Amino acid sequence: MLRETNTENGRVRGIPAADPRITAFKGIPFAAPPVGDLRWRAPQPVKNWEGVLLADHFGPISMQSTPGLGDPNALYNKEWHVDPEIPMDEDCLYLNVWTPAKTGNEKLPVMVWIFGGGMVGGYTAEMEFDGERIARRGVVFVSVNYRVNGFGFLAHPELTAESPNHASGNYGLLDQRAGIQWVKRNIANFGGDPENITIFGQSAGGRSVVCHLSSPLNRGLFRRAIVQSGGGISPTYRRGGYAPLHEAEKVGVKFLEFLGVQSIAEARRIDARTVCEKSMEFMNKFGYWWGPTVDGWYLPEDPAVAYRNGHEIDVPILVNNTTNELVIQPHFNSLEEFEAYAQKRYGKDAAEYRRICDPQNTGDIATMRKNGTYNLSELANKTWAEMRAKDGKAVTYVSRFGPEIPGDDAGAFHSSELWFTFETLAKCWRPFKGKHYDLARMMCNYWTNFAKTGDPNGLDADGTPMPEWKPYTLENPNSMFFGDVPQMEQGGPSPILKFLMKREEEKIKSM
Repeated sequence: MLRETNTENGRVRGIPAADPRITAFKGIPFAAPPVGDLRWRAPQPVKNWEGVLLADHFGPISMQSTPGLGDPNALYNKEWHVDPEIPMDEDCLYLNVWTPAKTGNEKLPVMVWIFGGGMVGGYTAEMEFDGERIARRGVVFVSVNYRVNGFGFLAHPELTAESPNHASGNYGLLDQRAGIQWVKRNIANFGGDPENITIFGQSAGGRSVVCHLSSPLNRGLFRRAIVQSGGGISPTYRRGGYAPLHEAEKVGVKFLEFLGVQSIAEARRIDARTVCEKSMEFMNKFGYWWGPTVDGWYLPEDPAVAYRNGHEIDVPILVNNTTNELVIQPHFNSLEEFEAYAQKRYGKDAAEYRRICDPQNTGDIATMRKNGTYNLSELANKTWAEMRAKDGKAVTYVSRFGPEIPGDDAGAFHSSELWFTFETLAKCWRPFKGKHYDLARMMCNYWTNFAKTGDPNGLDADGTPMPEWKPYTLENPNSMFFGDVPQMEQGGPSPILKFLMKREEEKIKSM
């Protein structure tokens, strides 16, 4: 087994995973610690080290609210943010590698994971992100840490002025990119193929993948992309970010005032814990959500505009959403309220909306509400897939995740598919049964097959073909539904989705 290998900065030694055929290298530095004068700067090169670095534990998580504090029964505290004692530090730019390789000459496909957390939290050490099951499928798996909240996404005129690229605000994205670039330069030594890299992420990680697809600096850096609950290029699916640089800089000026300092130099001298707490207080007090900036350099355009202008990096993509996330149900209790709602929300398209909600003209309010209900994440994914199909882009695979999830009434909540994507159900508290393990095994197969060849289809562990996953096309707007078993959905998007997809496409084209 490949337990020891070289990197550009020195030699590293990993440890056997639970499956000793896999080697895990944890806590490899890919950039200099972003502390002191390097706070709020693009990631800088790592200094070389002497001897062999024992890569046997995760590096510290980036500065954020302490995981696991507060209500122990809160969904994510119960699900995976369970350890308030996990090491946390501003010195956080480390990545992890799981490899099944026996030598450094195997050229295995590579998957690079970007975690979610709303751009304000999250970490590679979350228990569901164990890369062993992915590596067992002949893939080198890498997870990359990055700066979040005010550390990762502060723009300010002083920072823009000191930047050689005249940009600020996207340090978290630049950390991710630095990690992917490290993979490109070093992964061959771990048995990986630097020409066959798939980047993938969920929630804020999926949104990060969209940003990397939208940056011209990344051409040739990766071959495929997977976006899970990331919003695609949807202008409606947004939570902070994508402000133009001049607006983000104004927020940065306000944040320094909130910190009680007059300059970036002073702000760099404040201890990291204080900056972190103030970042979260600032967000909660002023309603500003930390996120990417259209900085004119790394993100020259909003991702929707980049797509519209033909600047998005055109690679095969796979998109997924869960059925219980971002479900939008219209609010009206009478025909009069419905008429007012339709007119206010849909204007010139109100009559078409009325026909969709009440096709038989029954006036039944419950049916009308049901027909008007949709999943915003699904809307974002299918709008993107539809536009890519119209424009002749590379292949797009679309899916929804909605099996029975045991243990509570949360259903297929936002992030619930992560246990299945990584096939790490055994680490979860939930009383999963055989059908869940079967589904997880196949989902992990689909994801890794896509990373290998750009086609998710293939054989299950027993050698039988898995249900065929067909790509999304204009003639056949296919979508895989991961219920208790995988199966292709029939009939394409629902009437309300088709209506909203058309409007979403119009918004994108008019931006």
